[in-house]
Amino acid sequence: MFNNLSEKLDKALHTLKGHGKITEVNVAETLKEVRRALLDADVNFKIAKDFTKRVKEKAIGQNVLTTLNPGQLMVKLVKDELTSLMGGDTVGINLGGTFTVILMSGLQGSGKTTFSGKLANYLKTKKSKQVLLVGCDVYRPAAINQLRVVADQIGVEVYAEEGNQNPVEISLNAIDHAKANSKNVVIIDTAGRLAVDEEMMTEISNIHKAVNPQETLFVVDAMTGQDAVNTAKAFNDVLNFDGVVLTKLDGDTRGGAALTIKSVVDKPIKFISTGEKMDAIDVFHPDRMADRILGMGDVISLVERAQEQYDEEEARKLQKKIAKNQFGFDDFLSQIQQIKKMGSMKDLVGMIPGAGKALKDIDIDDDAFKGIEAIIHSMTPSERTTPSIINASRKKRIAKGSGTSVQEINQLMKQFNQMSKMMKMMQGGGGRKMMQMMRGMR
Repeated sequence: MFNNLSEKLDKALHTLKGHGKITEVNVAETLKEVRRALLDADVNFKIAKDFTKRVKEKAIGQNVLTTLNPGQLMVKLVKDELTSLMGGDTVGINLGGTFTVILMSGLQGSGKTTFSGKLANYLKTKKSKQVLLVGCDVYRPAAINQLRVVADQIGVEVYAEEGNQNPVEISLNAIDHAKANSKNVVIIDTAGRLAVDEEMMTEISNIHKAVNPQETLFVVDAMTGQDAVNTAKAFNDVLNFDGVVLTKLDGDTRGGAALTIKSVVDKPIKFISTGEKMDAIDVFHPDRMADRILGMGDVISLVERAQEQYDEEEARKLQKKIAKNQFGFDDFLSQIQQIKKMGSMKDLVGMIPGAGKALKDIDIDDDAFKGIEAIIHSMTPSERTTPSIINASRKKRIAKGSGTSVQEINQLMKQFNQMSKMMKMMQGGGGRKMMQMMRGMR
């Protein structure tokens, strides 16, 4: 995400590298490029101008610490301003009380229905909530079917009334149904339009007044840039919503909406969505997003995702196997499955400091593990348990069964042996200390 903006900001901030101190001349030169990068990302001109003005005021006359050079100081100042521009603090969803109604709003095509499913999955798996999805798009024929498809993927009930064209009535009946069936969160997926119109605004305003939701979220397609900000303002004038959701951040987004929507509507970005899978949802952290935009990665989010997949009992079993030299391909396959559950490979790589920049021109496929999985599945149980028995004839059979070559089998065997040695070495104390530290961060 934000690859183009990240690249241009990196180039702009590189201007100060090698300078011994910050001066009005070199700051002006750097900030001119920073402003240009923001404008290219579809940031409003006035916001971009005010942004660089604040950075300049903080930079001029500052004594550079002995541990920082002018370039590093400018990066810090830009990061702080980016964080502030995007909201400063992380703002979570309001789930106060024993029963919560969440109203989803947004234009058609913004990803509202898919996100409703993602949010339901997030609340079900991470907040242990009993969720009911409500289909209130009574105009688009496929809308309720789409909601049902999404709900089936995550095991959540959908409430809809075929033939009823009154979304206010459907919403109120759904809330009664939820209370009668021990649901404690209701997510109402409303109708969208291709553009803001009076009829649409009146309808969603009527739903809002009738159900009095604890949380109203505006879903916006991050790829629409400044238009998204203008649409958010129109919705906020009618709904006074509680927060923004940015979808499609895995696309070729310029970033303007994410950077400026908070300053225009004065409402926090609460969630971001980066893919089609139901777990592709993240709480929005302005400081972490600023780090990612500036190519610093997001190690904290990466560790949090790893911890979500961390199973202490499985880890203990794995440690015993490693200690006894019993680590096999079944265990290797299990580790791959855990990595895949953490999210898309492109997103994970973007969280590693410097990796996004180094691999910007490389297409990272989420199916990268398919070849490895095919090879392992073509092995017999004894071969997976005891890899040392895999000889030349076995390799030929495995290659034929997996549609790969003997060379690819050899490469995997080499990687597996290297991984086994590394894990064995980590048993000597370093690995245990690392695991204890990670457990302490939970």
